[in-house]
Amino acid sequence: MTTWFISDLHLSPARPDITGLFQRFLQEQAIHADALYILGDLFDAWIGDDDTSDFVAAVQVALRQLTDSGVPVYFIAGNRDFLIGPRFSQITGIKLLKEPSIVDLYGVPTLILHGDTLCTDDVSYQRFRKVIRNRWVQKLLLALPLSLRMRIANKLRASSKTQQPLTEQQLRIMDANEHAVRELFIEHDVQRMIHGHTHRPAVHQHRLPNGEMAERIVLGDWYTQGSFLKVTATERELIVSPIASDN
Repeated sequence: MTTWFISDLHLSPARPDITGLFQRFLQEQAIHADALYILGDLFDAWIGDDDTSDFVAAVQVALRQLTDSGVPVYFIAGNRDFLIGPRFSQITGIKLLKEPSIVDLYGVPTLILHGDTLCTDDVSYQRFRKVIRNRWVQKLLLALPLSLRMRIANKLRASSKTQQPLTEQQLRIMDANEHAVRELFIEHDVQRMIHGHTHRPAVHQHRLPNGEMAERIVLGDWYTQGSFLKVTATERELIVSPIASDN
């Protein structure tokens, strides 16, 4: 009995090696799982569910094959793919979850989220997030012609820093704030949390005000390797997998 968690793949036509690793993971590991959770930023840029490009279609087919096999796949939106909606869910068979959500993970109530809301030290980003996640702003974005949204997405991908490792300074400002983490533990009355976004895979222990310890597991990104969290009834393990070279 195994449940997998992944995040921050930033799939893009510019990185077919990452897409290939993702497809192999679905076919070889996830196919045997109780469930797969994707905690945001599956794509480097998502312009809307009406994107019918070959790249998007290949990812959709891979996900559909997994859900058709009987493995449930759950998705929480990230800061790069928050426009994923019902049509994508229908095509792939994945289930869209609200952020944050609590899941019963082999008897352990576990809070799952993308993780960007924990990065409260990045004040400018939090202001931007509040605007861009407004449903009216999203409606306006999706009302733009698909061709224009594609040009915007290509421009974002070309200028994106997600195709290379982030600097130490960038990692610091986008790291989770300790106070925000503890407040979320207290608000939802759980002792385990899993998230991505910060690109710093690790297992952290936090002492709560009542003296109890809580565990926070951070997923890694997929820049130079694949990053996976494997959870069973008795253990959890952060795993990395090399990305095969095309050379």
